[in-house]
Amino acid sequence: MKIFEINDLTADQLADELVKLKKEQLNLRFQQASGQLENSSRIKTIRQTIARIKTVQRATAQQAG
Repeated sequence: MKIFEINDLTADQLADELVKLKKEQLNLRFQQASGQLENSSRIKTIRQTIARIKTVQRATAQQAG
């Protein structure tokens, strides 16, 4: 997910997306530990997207308060 797509989401949508990505990250960690992970670069992509969402959430919170 690109930053311009993240900027278009509402606060509720950002929170939902963050929960979904954290679940996916957990599943990928389990797959990696058991040796079943096929696409290891997906872990990096998920981490970057989580960071982008948190950055947007923080910027929004600072503007509001």
